[in-house]
Amino acid sequence: MTTIDTISDLLTLSKSQYRIYDLGRKIDKISKEQFNKIESNQVPYPYPSQGHAHIAIAFWQKENKHPYLWFVKLPLDERGLLNQGARNHFIAIIIEALGTDLTVDPTEKQEELLKANPYNFTPAQYKLASLNSLLKITLNQAASQYYQQCFEYMKGDIGWNNWPQIGIQGLSDFACRLNDSEHQTIMINALAHLPIEVLNPLCCAVENIELPVSLVKQITDLYRVTENSDMQQAFLRALASTSEHPMVIALVQEILNQPSLLDEHFIVISGRNWLSLQKQEHMMNFLENLVHHNNTALFDAIFKDLVTLPTLRMIIFACMRDEKRSPALAKAIGSLFNSPQ
Repeated sequence: MTTIDTISDLLTLSKSQYRIYDLGRKIDKISKEQFNKIESNQVPYPYPSQGHAHIAIAFWQKENKHPYLWFVKLPLDERGLLNQGARNHFIAIIIEALGTDLTVDPTEKQEELLKANPYNFTPAQYKLASLNSLLKITLNQAASQYYQQCFEYMKGDIGWNNWPQIGIQGLSDFACRLNDSEHQTIMINALAHLPIEVLNPLCCAVENIELPVSLVKQITDLYRVTENSDMQQAFLRALASTSEHPMVIALVQEILNQPSLLDEHFIVISGRNWLSLQKQEHMMNFLENLVHHNNTALFDAIFKDLVTLPTLRMIIFACMRDEKRSPALAKAIGSLFNSPQ
């Protein structure tokens, strides 16, 4: 009898094709090779959020490319490694409910077992829409019925004020096609005209897409000229998957050097643009401005969150040891580590 030690084993045994995505911070694809290493605790989970891995598993059979979706929330230990007991418990629940035929239509009893799975979670609507768009492209399927109207709206053909008829799914379908030059041009021309009711959900979809330089320039330029803080937060989110670009890094540092910042600036930068903080001097600037923002609860929450990210962990440790750190930062970090957990 074949033993099933991992989620990957279970999916392979069911003869399913599958994709793995992180849904905790934004939507990031996790390769099968990387997921195997995560499951065997060879590497920490790359995108922890609130001490957990928020995983989307899409799987389908070759003859029927209608993907099934699992949304799995698994705890991580203090090193960011997957909790093996929780993962094994999740697998046991699935096997008890479905056996190894994961694509069978569940009976009422099986449905009850699946719904009672303590590792299920429900993603936000905008993430579901973006994931649906990404999967349709992956499977070479047509966009949703909402795409064409959104396309016409983004071209300016039906009037910028006629936004109530534009759905989140259509915006997500549009965002997932930004590797196409026509879509890039349309968005560049539209951005300055979009009301916040459209800009917010559009940027939530765009945050999962690595953008071309032309769009990065347009978004960073618009950030600088707008005085609307809601629009600024939306533009920052849109740059999330392109946060390592020099233009984005420069904008983030420019923002941090402003005399007055909102809580939301720190929240969006740490939660979406954390890859712009991979140099010690950039991280130090972020932490110094955060501690002088005089919100202890916010400092503690963001520091605890950032230090769990494998890409930033050692950089933050270097900042903690930096002799040039301010007394205020040294005190805040000391208080954080000396406080009872």
